[in-house]
Amino acid sequence: MELTQGRTVKIVASLLMLAAVTQSIYTALYLQAPDIDRKLLWGMEGLLFVVLAALAGSALAMAKRHRLGFSALVCAALLNVVQVAVGLTLFAPFGAMAKANAEFAGVASAVVAFSFFIYNCAKMLLGLAAVVFGMARLNAGSKALGGATVLVGAVAFVANTLVMMFGLDGFFPSPIAGGSGVVATLLLALCLFGTASDD
Repeated sequence: MELTQGRTVKIVASLLMLAAVTQSIYTALYLQAPDIDRKLLWGMEGLLFVVLAALAGSALAMAKRHRLGFSALVCAALLNVVQVAVGLTLFAPFGAMAKANAEFAGVASAVVAFSFFIYNCAKMLLGLAAVVFGMARLNAGSKALGGATVLVGAVAFVANTLVMMFGLDGFFPSPIAGGSGVVATLLLALCLFGTASDD
């Protein structure tokens, strides 16, 4: 089955919207109902990002414009796959080791920090993609959507870069970095629907 560039971009946009929704649900469950098992939701995210990487890569191969944005999307999707894999396969055993022996607490914390580094890197790249496609919307005349996407994308890029550089316990609040990344993802998806229509 051969998909046109326009259809591919629309599917990518739909997957990004779904990713923003699933990450919001995951965060809400983590904060409000931490005892609920979230492995199924996380596994669904893993599948979503695998498919997103393939489709964004296809869009990049066909793209005549906005190659930097599509490249950032491919890299962000692949990094999210790695981050989900670390969470699903390493959090539980290293957490159990730390509970059984306090000497392993530092190792368990390192695994979590590694996972969040990848998470923030992916959000930084989504911020970059938001800036690229937000500028495209601005140039196409969508001032409100384009301007908001560029602004939030830039915030996500800078905030997640700072968290990557200085860690989760650094001087910049990591929830702002993650939250701005999710909002940037949603706005990016809306911009991509417009970009697909232009193509």
